[in-house]
Formats: sequence, structure tokens, C-alpha cells
Amino acid sequence: MAKFNLSINGKQHEVDVDPSTPMLWVLRDHLDLVGTKYGCGIAQCGACTVLLGDVAVRSCSLPVSQVGQQKITTIEGLSENGDHPLQLAWLENDVPQCGYCQAGQIMNAAALLKANPNPTDEEIEAAMNGNICRCGTYTRIKKAIKAAAQM
Repeated sequence: MAKFNLSINGKQHEVDVDPSTPMLWVLRDHLDLVGTKYGCGIAQCGACTVLLGDVAVRSCSLPVSQVGQQKITTIEGLSENGDHPLQLAWLENDVPQCGYCQAGQIMNAAALLKANPNPTDEEIEAAMNGNICRCGTYTRIKKAIKAAAQM
């Protein structure tokens, strides 16, 4: 066990965990931030996506020991009131069906729009590739990202 001081959603947290513990489990089990979901556990589905700095990462495969001083943002930290342009566009475009993948989808889209505020359809498809939606709402996801880019 080791102590880690983490900056998550603008707040400092100290956790005492095994250095190899994936950030997903630190978030969910130690900090009760359950918006980040477990999907596959092998960084293939994207349900566990969070921002490390401004980069989308799969928290299920990111050991807490590799975070260092970088800031983490989860879906809970994207907006205090759920009024981030992506969250609003998601609702306006009826993106969620089951909703399970949505936090990871939104966090990946947030990284995309941070790096590229006005992406083309092809850039959206390339950036979102690997975030799996079992309900198949990919067309609405793309539409919502384009709408958020205009907000």
C-alpha cells in the first residue's frame, strides 16, 4: 500500500492503495465517484474513459501510480450543474438509450472538442472509434458532438 495525492474534479484526495490499482477502482471504490463505468476491464470499450489533463484515457488500465500530479476529470467534474455543452447536446439529440456507455462517450468527446473545437465528421469518427455503444447510437453521438461544437 502507498499514499497517493490525487487532483480529481478540482479537489485534492488522498488514497492509500496498492500502486497497481487501476484508477477506475480508486474512483469508484475509494472515492465513491461512480459515474465512470466498468465495461470490459481491458481498455477496449471506453466506458471507463476519464480525462488525464486534457487527454482521454481508459481508467480501467491506468494504474494510480502513473497519475502523478496530473489532473483527472470524471463525468462528475465536467460540469457542476450538468450544463456542459456536450451534456446539453446529448439530451437535445436523445443520445442515451441504456446510458451505460454515455459517461465514457461524453468524456472522450470532451477531449476531442478541447483539442479540435470544430471537428469534421471524419475527425469525430476517428476520435470516437473504440468507444462502444451497444445500443448503436453512433449517429446521434456524432450529431450531438457537432451540436456541442457550435455552442
